[in-house]
Amino acid sequence: MAITPDHVREIFRGLETGDGGAFFEHVAGDVDWTVMGTHPLAGHYLSKRAFQEATFGKLGKVLPKGAQLHVTNLIVASNVAVVELVSDAIARNGMRFDNHYCWVVRFEGDRIVEVRAYLDSALVAELFRQNPV
Repeated sequence: MAITPDHVREIFRGLETGDGGAFFEHVAGDVDWTVMGTHPLAGHYLSKRAFQEATFGKLGKVLPKGAQLHVTNLIVASNVAVVELVSDAIARNGMRFDNHYCWVVRFEGDRIVEVRAYLDSALVAELFRQNPV
């Protein structure tokens, strides 16, 4: 089953409305998720739980209202979606965290099974320098 742009937008709507649980319902438990870069969130995570703890868990400690992600562009080919997102967030110290992301997302059926996430490493490093956890 090929995915459609409308279906991908619907899955990502959870992240846009602050309902991460709705988004993560579509992520496989054994997802292969790589956050590229050299910053406190970077790493290769082999489960949904490991990814959530290492990234969203840390961000929750420094971004009181979360990352507030919004989809800005979407390209779908076969079972892969390239999703561009921006965050519109403010850190606990008042720092603006307006990061830009590109997630390359592979689906099996309607489940996300692999993600390669690209983002501004320097901005993430600065976020955690100013807001230590």
